[in-house]
Amino acid sequence: MLSVLLILCVAGGVLGSAPGVWGYGRAQDRQGPAAPLCPSLCQCEEDGIFVMVDCSELGLASVPTNLSPLTTYLDLSMNNISEIQPRAFHRMHLLSELRISGNQLRYISGHALQGLHNLKVLMLQNNQLERLPDDAPWDLPNLLSLRLDANLLSEVPAGAFRGVRSLRHLWLDDNSLTEIPVTALDSLPSLQAMTLALNQITHIPDYAFTNLSALVVLHLHNNQIQSMDARCFEGLHSLETLDLNYNDLQEFPVAIRTLSKLQELGFHNNNIKAIPERAFVGNPQLQTIHFYENPIQFVGKSAFQFLPKLHTLSLNGATQIQEFPDLKGTTSLEILTLTRAGLSALPLDLCEQLPRLRIEDLPSFHHCSALQEIGLQHNQIRRIESSTFQQLTSLRAIDLSWNMIEWIHLDAFVSLHSLIKLDLTENRLSSVPVAGLGGLTHLKLRGNTELYEAFSPDYFPRMRVIEMPYAYQCCVYESCDSYKPASQWDTEQSNTDEDLHKRTVAMYPMHADTHYDPDLEEFQMEIEESKLQTSVQCTPTP
Repeated sequence: MLSVLLILCVAGGVLGSAPGVWGYGRAQDRQGPAAPLCPSLCQCEEDGIFVMVDCSELGLASVPTNLSPLTTYLDLSMNNISEIQPRAFHRMHLLSELRISGNQLRYISGHALQGLHNLKVLMLQNNQLERLPDDAPWDLPNLLSLRLDANLLSEVPAGAFRGVRSLRHLWLDDNSLTEIPVTALDSLPSLQAMTLALNQITHIPDYAFTNLSALVVLHLHNNQIQSMDARCFEGLHSLETLDLNYNDLQEFPVAIRTLSKLQELGFHNNNIKAIPERAFVGNPQLQTIHFYENPIQFVGKSAFQFLPKLHTLSLNGATQIQEFPDLKGTTSLEILTLTRAGLSALPLDLCEQLPRLRIEDLPSFHHCSALQEIGLQHNQIRRIESSTFQQLTSLRAIDLSWNMIEWIHLDAFVSLHSLIKLDLTENRLSSVPVAGLGGLTHLKLRGNTELYEAFSPDYFPRMRVIEMPYAYQCCVYESCDSYKPASQWDTEQSNTDEDLHKRTVAMYPMHADTHYDPDLEEFQMEIEESKLQTSVQCTPTP
């Protein structure tokens, strides 16, 4: 045991010393045993008996030769290294992370990385690598993460990954690959995540990933993929995320039906024109589908049925869709986007099919001329356009409370001549347009913490009940000294009002369960307006 300790003291020179950072040439100034050698200009940090070395951005042309064998982390990124000599790291058996990104490397032989049996992370991105070793591949048995992105690779040799069989994460994006490196990938049974994005791949053949049964994430976006064979995803038993966005797919890829554990699917910005019946029949775990910006002309009625975990569906840009898809069995849907779709109507049982639906983009209601009340509270609406409520001359009440509205067009309410109630509680408004709101009797703006304006009573001559974010905003209604608390949206303000209501009911008897009667309410309002004095109930208390 004593001999082992002595060897460690000599090799590392730091046994029993306090952690610290030092540069080359200053080790002699430190108290205690001599520090391990630190290459010139590099920064070195102790981690117990081990060393972490940062030699990044120093203009180095080669790998430093006087590195400590106790180095566990080495950063050589952003230098001018164009070649790694054989056995450059042969003494560094403890190295677990090596960064050589942002250099000028064109090739790294298998001998160059000899001895790195403990290496777990190798970063080679942003070099000029044109090829990988085949006959004598890198022997890195414990490597878990390999970054080869942003290089010049046009192919991956069949045996390139034979020495990295433990690999879990592989970056091959932003290269010049024209096909999937099928044979090379067969050597990676432990792979969990891979990106082949930003290449020039045009086709995915059958069994392209057949030995990648542990793969969970696959990115193929920003290629030139036009077609996929029916069994191209065979063997991907664990795949949960598939990104095929920004390609040139002409037809819906039925191959995805073999992906029984798929949860997130991206197909947006392709040239797919039709979504067939039962398109996702083999994907019961799907939670998110992004299919927007495709020239979709047909959607099978059953295309999105029986997807019980689907919570996000984006089909905006599908301008040719004429009929709303049947979403039977897709009960967890919360976000549905159909912007610029050609729909003329929504199914009557939409809310029964989708009890959790949250609306993000409002459609235009301008064809619903007889509509009297709109309730869209507790959604994720962010904007109200000028056309949203255009020509809804019969509309009397709008409830948009508990959304995320940040902006309302100045003319959004101009045509709402019958509107008497507007609820914008708990949004994100900093201003509210008043054009068209002169007939309001009830207005709720509570919870809009960025709204500081105090509205003049002249804007709302018929106002009875108003809720503002801050108490001082109620002073304009002369309620600072005479405020009487109340919290009911539909209650009147005084005993006189209650008596008036009783007299009105006596003149026009109604049962307790009578439905909303717009004519009667209008009659009541006319009587209220005839009173000599009116008061506005404003909260919160000043």
